[in-house]
Amino acid sequence: MRDYPLYTEETPGAPYLPRWCASALDAVAEQFPVTVITGARQTGKSTLLRNEPPFRDWRYLTLDDFDVLAAARNDPESLWAGAEAIVLDEVQKAPGVLSAVKVAVDRNPSRRFALSGSANLLLMQAVSETLAGRAAYHQLGPMTLGEMRGAPAPRGLLGSLLVRELPAEGSVRGEDPLPYIARGMMPRFLTLDGSLVPAWWEGYVATYLERDLRQLSQIESLPDFRRLMEVLALRQGQLLNRSEAARDAGLSQATAYRYVSLLETSELLSLLPAFAVNRTKRLIKSPRAFWFDSGLASFLQGHYSAESVTRSREVGAGFEALVLQHLRALAGLMIPRPRVHYWRTTAGQEVDLVIEHGRSLVAIEVKAAENVRFADADALRAFMAEYPETAAGVVVYTGNAVRMLGERLVAVPWTVLAGVE
Repeated sequence: MRDYPLYTEETPGAPYLPRWCASALDAVAEQFPVTVITGARQTGKSTLLRNEPPFRDWRYLTLDDFDVLAAARNDPESLWAGAEAIVLDEVQKAPGVLSAVKVAVDRNPSRRFALSGSANLLLMQAVSETLAGRAAYHQLGPMTLGEMRGAPAPRGLLGSLLVRELPAEGSVRGEDPLPYIARGMMPRFLTLDGSLVPAWWEGYVATYLERDLRQLSQIESLPDFRRLMEVLALRQGQLLNRSEAARDAGLSQATAYRYVSLLETSELLSLLPAFAVNRTKRLIKSPRAFWFDSGLASFLQGHYSAESVTRSREVGAGFEALVLQHLRALAGLMIPRPRVHYWRTTAGQEVDLVIEHGRSLVAIEVKAAENVRFADADALRAFMAEYPETAAGVVVYTGNAVRMLGERLVAVPWTVLAGVE
């Protein structure tokens, strides 16, 4: 018998809390025949589709149902017969259905599909035909703190920074990020007893290894795969050196490369690319690796409480991952969606995060500290000198005050990004 809890996508006993991206998805569904919502398992994709307009009024089918899965593989058109708007959940289980969806919307452009899955369809090798020009894509991450509190999305924050409108100085609501770094921001945690969070993550990892992963690829050894996950968790936020990760996990380089690609495809791991506009001659171009939820990384690192995270060397990277989660949620509200990078030179200059939107840039430093100093913006000043078109430099920290650190330089508490200031 399994020694970890079973769980579903729904959050028992909790009212539905709207996700910040809901209105943007509603607008997209009007313009595109296909809306694709991907994201790691348990981030709330099915719950969103069952609760948010217009999707809640569409025919809902999940490929978790064996009969639906069989139809998707053998007679996909039967799934949407007599319906003009259809939700197909867990589509990664039958990627061949995407070709049928493409034909269906080409024949009837007024028909609408919402496709959801726990894999990035753009990265799946089994997908032979894309929905280019027909689909809009959105990656749903863990909840933000603001969403958990029922707060509206701070829609103008990134946009304001990108046009050089910095927030005003003053006190804001502060909050200790350590519990969220240790626990994570998954919807299930709205009602789950905190003492059960490590057991929930154990079940999550086991389900991923034993079920989801096998749907994507044949894995020779699940213990080897989990060992690589733990190695990568200990390297959260660092430059990804696949050869070193392979050595530490006791794997061949080819195997480690394939496993990292599978973690990307299943959207558990994201690789943050370097910002490499050709001005600085020598830049570090390897990506940095981040887990989709800071709580999963903490669990894989062996931290099962906020106290354990506090005493660890991983606390800084955990806070950066938490900030990145919230920045990506904010970026998902903008069209076109901003891209997120990091910047580092071989001389040692570095900026944690760079937001790029068209020709506008925002540079962000992340400090796991309650106080911020003038010197904490030095890396931002170096970046802004190199890229004078940068709209703003921002230090995100754990305190409770917005402070100006110079021209176009501001320090903001992480709660401003989280929408609870």
